[in-house]
Amino acid sequence: MTTTPRVDDALVQRLDDAVTGVREIRNAEATDVDAAYAVQEALVARRLDRGAVQVGWKLGFTSLAKMAQMGVSDVIVGRLTSDMLVPDGGSVDLPGLIHPRVEPEVAYRLARDVSPDEPVDDILSAVDAVAPALEIIDSRYQDFRFTLADVVADNTSAAGFVIGPWTSLRDAGELGGLPVSLVVDGEVVETGSTDAILGHPLKALPALAGMALRRGFRLRAGQVILAGAATAAVPLRPGSGVVGRVTGLGSVRIEVRGGAE
Repeated sequence: MTTTPRVDDALVQRLDDAVTGVREIRNAEATDVDAAYAVQEALVARRLDRGAVQVGWKLGFTSLAKMAQMGVSDVIVGRLTSDMLVPDGGSVDLPGLIHPRVEPEVAYRLARDVSPDEPVDDILSAVDAVAPALEIIDSRYQDFRFTLADVVADNTSAAGFVIGPWTSLRDAGELGGLPVSLVVDGEVVETGSTDAILGHPLKALPALAGMALRRGFRLRAGQVILAGAATAAVPLRPGSGVVGRVTGLGSVRIEVRGGAE
């Protein structure tokens, strides 16, 4: 029999207060990843109670080097909600964030529900489109320092995301080895490859499906999947224009407004 972890209501409150009050907190010092996912679910439920809708999923620790550094052998998963979505070419307001960073990613779109009992590798047949994306991460912990369980509880530092033009997965061609760049105010500040995502960006899909199977997540038609970062993240600066480019898929852009008080 599977035991449902007890939700740490005090930690949920602390993390929710950090988000709504835009202030960092001390590390949670959580050690149990199962309990951390229970906190994440309860934390996101508060966003939903305030009117947001869950619109997708994001993967973390998809860098093989980062996995080795953290001593883990699996990705982590967070939830994306409608209030995190920034339109392509839209703006991000820094006063609503603590110490945000941005990174370029590859996004997928689900065309149908994924049944919990279908083989993990079959998730590819549920995906109809791929796009360049930017993710804004904003750990609520002091100095952006956390343990594995800490970051899971904090919804994997999810703060915002931007999706560029969708391309049919059938027409996209080979997604492996595509050059990726992060451009700030016209200057290329980070470069990488889609292969930074688990060795090949399509591997993110069965990785998510496996996590969904083990943890009871439901993958729904229309949801977006952020596959993971293709370069290192960089801090967002007031007044900057940020562009993420994935060769063959196009580009995605945001403007950064304001500054922390």
